[in-house]
Amino acid sequence: MATGLSLWAGRKYHLNRMTLRELLFAYFTHHSILTYLVLIALSLWLAVRSAASASAPLLAALVIVLIYPLVEYLLHRYLLHSRLLYRYKATAALWKRVHYDHHQNPNDLRVLFGALYTSLPTIFLIATPVGWLIGGAAGAAAACATALVLFSLYELCHCVQHLPFTPRYQWLRTLKKHHLAHHFHNEHGNYGITSMIWDRVFETLYRRPQEVPRSVTVHNLGYAGPEREAYPWVAEISDDDAAFAAARRRPRRAAGESGDPASA
Repeated sequence: MATGLSLWAGRKYHLNRMTLRELLFAYFTHHSILTYLVLIALSLWLAVRSAASASAPLLAALVIVLIYPLVEYLLHRYLLHSRLLYRYKATAALWKRVHYDHHQNPNDLRVLFGALYTSLPTIFLIATPVGWLIGGAAGAAAACATALVLFSLYELCHCVQHLPFTPRYQWLRTLKKHHLAHHFHNEHGNYGITSMIWDRVFETLYRRPQEVPRSVTVHNLGYAGPEREAYPWVAEISDDDAAFAAARRRPRRAAGESGDPASA
């Protein structure tokens, strides 16, 4: 992991200017991916060591595979695209890091990868209880290993969707097209990253941009104007909103002291 940190230190990776080979190098040297690989190995070792038979860990793994697309969809639609996180100062920086920055600059690989302090607790809090109910400690370890594998693949799939690269497989090309529409046409749909199943179920899938109007909030997720004024926490820590933050920190002048001739 130290090697990954040193390779990434001070470097900028822009997906729209990268090749697949460059992406794979960046992917396998990123500290979060290296962390997931270590934890996958550890979880598998714990599952094998504590399992009385293979049936419970395998069943736990299967359940995680089945529920993963639904969890991905629900978190993306109802948490990351909601107003909940940016409305509170305590969670504003979290929302900025995990989703706002990515929609502001979809090609910046540094903010595309999930932060460990958000991804790992989410994975463990969801996978551990499911696995434990199915197979105790062995089931929990197998469930965590499976969730980590799936999330690592999710990160790679997400990267490829922003890369100037045409995937070989039709299903991946389709996912790529739908995800790019989510980023550049209308964010109120196409929430699935690795699967379109739940977009179909909840009727949030649009196959062509012409099917829905262009969204004016596709890049800022609605965090602008009155929303930004009412909940300034994200703006105050955003580089591109430095002027806004400075203006808020500057003491307001009393009426008649603005220097505006109209006020004289």
